[in-house]
Amino acid sequence: MMITNDTICAIATPSGTGGIAVIRISGNQAIPLCNKIFNPHNQNKSLLTQPANTTLYGTIQDNDQLIDEVVATIFRTPHSFTGEDTVEIACHGSLYIQQRIITLLLAAGCRMAEPGEFTRRAFASGRIDLSQAEAVADLIAASSAAAHRLAMNQMRGQFSQRLSQLRMQLLHFASLIELELDFSEEDVQFADRTQLIQLTQEIRHEISRLAHSFAVGNAIKNGIPVAIVGETNAGKSTLLNRLVHDERALVSDIHGTTRDVIEDTITLNGTLFRFIDTAGIRETSDTIENMGIERTFDKLTHSEIAIWLIDSTTSIDNITQLSQRILPLCQDKQLIIAFNKTDLIDNEQHSKINTLATELTTHHPNAATLHISAKNDQGIDRLEQQLITAAQLPNSDNNDVIVTNARHHNALLLALDSISRVADGLATGIPSDFVAQDIRETMHHLGEITGEISTDDILGSIFSKFCIGK
Repeated sequence: MMITNDTICAIATPSGTGGIAVIRISGNQAIPLCNKIFNPHNQNKSLLTQPANTTLYGTIQDNDQLIDEVVATIFRTPHSFTGEDTVEIACHGSLYIQQRIITLLLAAGCRMAEPGEFTRRAFASGRIDLSQAEAVADLIAASSAAAHRLAMNQMRGQFSQRLSQLRMQLLHFASLIELELDFSEEDVQFADRTQLIQLTQEIRHEISRLAHSFAVGNAIKNGIPVAIVGETNAGKSTLLNRLVHDERALVSDIHGTTRDVIEDTITLNGTLFRFIDTAGIRETSDTIENMGIERTFDKLTHSEIAIWLIDSTTSIDNITQLSQRILPLCQDKQLIIAFNKTDLIDNEQHSKINTLATELTTHHPNAATLHISAKNDQGIDRLEQQLITAAQLPNSDNNDVIVTNARHHNALLLALDSISRVADGLATGIPSDFVAQDIRETMHHLGEITGEISTDDILGSIFSKFCIGK
């Protein structure tokens, strides 16, 4: 990948006014260009001679006009984020000051950085691979402890190291098979087919595990989807408002108030949950409401966790009939059956509800049942704890690699298809040149993840999503 000789600059802190702002400059002329506008407080010092990884206090001036008192931090190649000489100027957070300093840097010979260009230069200089570069964006966007942990693990190279191990194992056998092709007339085998079959099975299992981990990783990154379903007026909107601690959904005694899905997120025990309040399920002739009910079942199908909210005051027969529509859609997901409005029923009704709960769990043995009153905020803490349990996230000490990126997931699926062809080919005894081609394809798809195989179009798409200062 081509690296330009331009020296780039950008504001690295969020836009707006704050206590301080940081302006980042990177390139082979970063230090001399900054030296043009920076005046050290100690006249015996200079940015040009300042040691790496140190700071220098001084001022930024435009001719005789003082712009600000700043601190400049020096990073020298190759020991910087980009691998180039880098200066970071910490100034006061005034928008006016930030723009004046940027204007001076541009006049001195810098140019404005493009989105993600600092990280792209880090990739181009070999400081990080492509999956680590993407992890930088994930780390910035992390909104929960679990998402932060996954991004940190990927940024530190755990995913890259595992892929590198797989590619090296494949490369070893690919080279032996290629050698066989050079001696095809002698009919010799350099690659032990028994070892290759065993290796292929191990690699296929590992790639499959990584690909399947995307369901969990995507849920952690974007929030575990939790669908709240049930009849009209069961209290779904009230429950959503209690869970997110905000009046997000309109609450009314009128049936069919919620006609579309309403979403919001909260973090529980370091995990992001994405709650989806859906239209109440009932028989209706209202076209718009029926469209909302269709979306209810669609959201239920695509959720990881379902909260079936049951109005404890309603008819047991109604609940039993609704179970025939809801339970079949919940067999492959975590189900929490919450009996709402239990503060409004007597002991006899409590007994009937408990019997019904037992019957319902025979159709979904792993379902959790509990009693709540969303209106009076009773049992919500127990429901939150049950959500944490239902999430079934990997332990925070678990070092297993989990895939969170859709591009990586797609590449893994292609690699899985290729390595499966290798396994099938070895089993059926196809010619070595076809086996070699499938091995090369597997290595190619794994290399696309780390950037060992890349195109400018892919790189442009990835880094265009970064902020300017990163």
